[in-house]
Amino acid sequence: MKVGYIRVSTEEQNTARQEILMNQLGVEKVFIDKCSGKNSNRPKLLEMMNYIREGDTVVVSEISRFARNTKDL
Repeated sequence: MKVGYIRVSTEEQNTARQEILMNQLGVEKVFIDKCSGKNSNRPKLLEMMNYIREGDTVVVSEISRFARNTKDL
């Protein structure tokens, strides 16, 4: 299953560009956070990590939406 993760830094920012990409890529389930990436304790990120199973593919529009650096990754 393709599982998508979308993140923007604030409530005011728009997720449409990332959502369109997920749709184009055939992502079946999407998790959306509207919070800073400085903290890996993001509600929807944690929910996604509990949801995914072996064999699933996690899709992000760009790596910075998922993690700020390789240590966080």
